[in-house]
Amino acid sequence: MQEFSFRKDILPLKDKLFRLALRITFDRAEAEDVVQETLIRVWNKRHEWPRFASIEAYCLTVARNLAIDRSEKKDAQTVELTPELEQTPDNWSPYEQLVSKERLALIHRLMDKLPEKQRLIMHLRDIEGKSYKEIADILSLTEEQVKVNLFRARQKVKQQFTDIEDYGL
Repeated sequence: MQEFSFRKDILPLKDKLFRLALRITFDRAEAEDVVQETLIRVWNKRHEWPRFASIEAYCLTVARNLAIDRSEKKDAQTVELTPELEQTPDNWSPYEQLVSKERLALIHRLMDKLPEKQRLIMHLRDIEGKSYKEIADILSLTEEQVKVNLFRARQKVKQQFTDIEDYGL
């Protein structure tokens, strides 16, 4: 049995929960509400924490389910990532920075067009850095399903990106 502390183990997850909720709801205020509701629900289940294999996976699952519920209640709107979330090397020329920023924005737009499952898997793996097993636990899938969906998502984004970069389609 592992001892969990709300302050040490759960509060540091709030940024990950926010990014996940934002990716699903496309609304900053909704994502903040999802994080708050997630933290409340996790706190109310504190007597069950020792039974969880991964408190992080549990928190992400709760946030995912809440965000999906909220996004189904209202029309989803796409939101561009804010510039402060993007990091560019200081030694790049202004032109290189602009090209990089535009390519990153294009990749995010292409990711937003993916089916929900593929979009979430790609976000959790490539942005959050989760393992296949963690993603499988969060989304209630097998590891093989995660790998297949991630491969298809990456291929689709890559193909569309290449088409746009090479041919301006």
